[in-house]
Amino acid sequence: MIFAAGLGTRLKPITDSIPKALVSINGKPLLQLVIEKLKMSGFDEIIVNVHHFPDQIIDFLKQNNDFGIRIEVSDERNQLLDTGGGIRKAAWFFDDGKPFLVHNVDILSNVDLTALYHQHLRTNGLATLVVSKRDTFRYLLFNDDLQLKGWVNEKTAETKPKELKKIELYNKLAFSGIQVLSPKVFQIMETFEPKFPIMDFYLSTIKNEIISGFVPDNFKMLDVGKLDSLDEAERFVRAQSSE
Repeated sequence: MIFAAGLGTRLKPITDSIPKALVSINGKPLLQLVIEKLKMSGFDEIIVNVHHFPDQIIDFLKQNNDFGIRIEVSDERNQLLDTGGGIRKAAWFFDDGKPFLVHNVDILSNVDLTALYHQHLRTNGLATLVVSKRDTFRYLLFNDDLQLKGWVNEKTAETKPKELKKIELYNKLAFSGIQVLSPKVFQIMETFEPKFPIMDFYLSTIKNEIISGFVPDNFKMLDVGKLDSLDEAERFVRAQSSE
């Protein structure tokens, strides 16, 4: 699944007329870059959620003949459902009982998606999240076995769960917008409201379920979320294509 429904407010004024997914990097829209990475990793069935200028994304996929694979659309134009709600709305697509990958449309990286998927199969947990040591103020907290145990906002000192103590005992890692989920998530999501963030969902399940971290070797990634990241994104894509 590719998350492409966001409003792209940090990329205004570009996103006043096009969706973030169609912002071009070196002549290719972000959506195409992610689709091509998924195809190279062996993924041949993709669902894309849409909300902001949805028809532009639908038309783009049609014009490119769905890049030669099966691509479906999960239409959220009536209500943006956040990351957790977006995954649940697309549950009908994940009907083969196998774990599935979810990738933000604005993330460029060199992560080995096949290795990520295989690690998820080995750990057999509820989800496996690509994480890294990166400067931010919101961290996921993992134990030494790379199992998720909490979350902290270092600016506000807020923690989830609220009773979490001794934050210094945990490994502080930043989520990278790429994850693999087991289909069991849909059973647990049944009790949630239509709109909810996937991270709050994970943090509500960590007492009973295994949420693992995956720290790639020599990891390089870029969040193409702000105007000042576009030039860097072009350099990033050029560097990746030359490796």
